[in-house]
Amino acid sequence: MSFDNVKALLFDTFGTVADWRGSITRKGEQLAREKSLAEIDWDAFARAWRAGYKPGMARVQSGERPWTAIDVIHRERLDEILTDFGLDNAVGEDDRQAMNLWWHQLDPWPDCVPGLTRLKRRYLLGTLSNGSIIGLAGMGKRAGLPWDFIFSSDLFKAYKRDAAVYLGAIDLLNLDPGAMMMVAAHNDDLVAARSHGMRTAYIGRPYEYGSDQTNDFKPEEDWDVIGHSMEDLAQAMGT
Repeated sequence: MSFDNVKALLFDTFGTVADWRGSITRKGEQLAREKSLAEIDWDAFARAWRAGYKPGMARVQSGERPWTAIDVIHRERLDEILTDFGLDNAVGEDDRQAMNLWWHQLDPWPDCVPGLTRLKRRYLLGTLSNGSIIGLAGMGKRAGLPWDFIFSSDLFKAYKRDAAVYLGAIDLLNLDPGAMMMVAAHNDDLVAARSHGMRTAYIGRPYEYGSDQTNDFKPEEDWDVIGHSMEDLAQAMGT
């Protein structure tokens, strides 16, 4: 399969590039040590926090709620789960604000920096993510992710899998959709991208959700590229 016409690769971030579950777990364990908090399962905390992500976006997508940035949705969910985990009285406002920024400080999977660095030799690289612009930019700078641009839900006032996100990226880059490739660990993201003419690459992340993972263990379609790491993608793309 030829990729000679592909000019730009767009990356889902949470789960595909960033290990959100491991990152939030490690941040929680560090906070617990610093503040001598009661012992809790921080992996479960991370999964519970993430569980508010899709319902929060769904309220926006359905029109029940006006446009609301993901950082606000994350903060609202944080307040809920601090109560659920018995930490409501132990974690004050300053700490809550700092905790919400953990989503701006996620660690990438180990294969990402070397793989993306190889891909950057030939292709334009950018995010196409539901994260905030400031969060994605901060995460990339902290981790050394070699982005050429940041495309965020903030730009489009819409969340994936809304067509406005993919069509907006196509419009901003002013490229033929077939010259753009969506890279994701989530089959439904790739289904949406392909429906608008984009090429597709599936990167398997079967441990993204840990014990809560129920799908995306394997590719569910015949994507243009199927791999287990960004270095697999780099090799497939000829870099």
